[in-house]
Amino acid sequence: CIVTGTHGDELEGQFVCYSIAKILRENKELLDGTVEIYPALNPLGMDSILRGIPGFDLDMNRIFPGDPEGTMAENAAYAIIEDLKGADLVIDIHSSNIFLREVPQVRINVQTANKLIHFAKMLNMDFIWVHESATVLQSTLAHSLNSIDTPCVVVEMGVGMRINHDICNQLVKGILNLLNQIGMWKKNIGEVKTPIISKEQEVEFINAEVSGVFITEIHNGKSVNRGDELGNIVNSLTGEILSSVKSPTAGYLFTIRAYPIVYEGSLIARIHSADKSV
Repeated sequence: CIVTGTHGDELEGQFVCYSIAKILRENKELLDGTVEIYPALNPLGMDSILRGIPGFDLDMNRIFPGDPEGTMAENAAYAIIEDLKGADLVIDIHSSNIFLREVPQVRINVQTANKLIHFAKMLNMDFIWVHESATVLQSTLAHSLNSIDTPCVVVEMGVGMRINHDICNQLVKGILNLLNQIGMWKKNIGEVKTPIISKEQEVEFINAEVSGVFITEIHNGKSVNRGDELGNIVNSLTGEILSSVKSPTAGYLFTIRAYPIVYEGSLIARIHSADKSV
């Protein structure tokens, strides 16, 4: 199962669903199995360009596994789980929000890493982030499915309210490769990327020390050295640099701020630290 559209401001999954559906429709003879596509779990959010469910002030990815006797949103969440459970694999596709830009990556819980990481490696992603269990919200779709022995991996990529064709096509190739590897697609896709694999303690978070406008020329998906300048937080009225943001470690920059307005404590970047890797 391929699912996306849980958040109405995340649009990369729309392109991926379209591309996969088109390829499967035009090459039915290569498919040995069933691929279910759910392009909009939160259609009201997508129609209104809102992250959550309009009218309920709810993040849909915080109400799973739902409740058949609950509100409309809880009932929908319950029905989604009932539809998805028992799948060989669920790929839950997300974009980032409007504030952060992410490299194509898979995020999985350390508690389920042993059964999911081999799937994640097939998806042609740049990065796999194995979260510690404390960081996993139990009310997410992925956690709810994995709790009932339906394997689910979360893909995160790009930036909110935009579609990057290159990274979407990268995931499309990865999905076809995965289908081939598990015996559902009769065409070999060729070589895919070997991702960097990171654990929670190997990730360095960089937060803004002051409020202002974050100006950067750097792109994510690249290696940085300790002390490299990631950008500056500036005062647009006085022309002053309020804070120079430097990398505290050598490593792989997989998250960078996309929305320039920051406040003290705002997340600026995430780096897979080569210094902390075992």
